[in-house]
Amino acid sequence: MQKNRIFYPRAPRQLFGQFIRFGTIGAMGLVWDILIVTLLRPHLGLTAAALLSYFAVASLNWLLNQLWTFKNVAHRDHPVLQWLRFLTANSFGFLLNRGTVYTLCFTIPFCSKHVAIPLAAGALMGLTANFSLSRKLVFREKVPETPMELAQMAVSLNIDPTDHDLKS
Repeated sequence: MQKNRIFYPRAPRQLFGQFIRFGTIGAMGLVWDILIVTLLRPHLGLTAAALLSYFAVASLNWLLNQLWTFKNVAHRDHPVLQWLRFLTANSFGFLLNRGTVYTLCFTIPFCSKHVAIPLAAGALMGLTANFSLSRKLVFREKVPETPMELAQMAVSLNIDPTDHDLKS
C-alpha cells in the first residue's frame, strides 16, 4: 500500500512558518473582532454581536489564510465548499473561543466592561485547535474522494521531519 502525502508541510521549519502566518491572520482577525463586537454590542447585545462578528471574521480569516498561509495547497476544491469546511472544522475552536469570552464576561465584571480582554483570551484558546483542524481538513494537498478517506485524514498523525515539499 502506497503512503499518500496528504498534509503539507511536514518539516518543522515550514510548519512553524505556517503557524506564524496563521497566527498573524488570527491577530488581525482579533482586531476586527474587537471592533465589530464593540460597535454592535450596544445595539444587539453581547451574544448576537459576538456571533455575527465571529462569522464575519472567520470568513475573512479563511480568505486570508487561503491567499497567504496555505497558498500552495489552498485551491484544490470549490471555494464555497472550502469556506464551509473551514467554518465546520473550526467549530471546535469556535466553542473554545466563544466559551472563553462568555465565561469571562459573565463571571468577571471587569471583563464585561472591557470586552477586548475576553476576546483576546478566546482567540488564544481557539488558535491551536483551529490551526490543526484547518491544516488537516480544509487546506490540504489531497482532496478526499470518500467520507471514509476524509475521516482517515482527520485522525492521521503521519509526520516526516525530512519532508520539505512546501516552499516557505
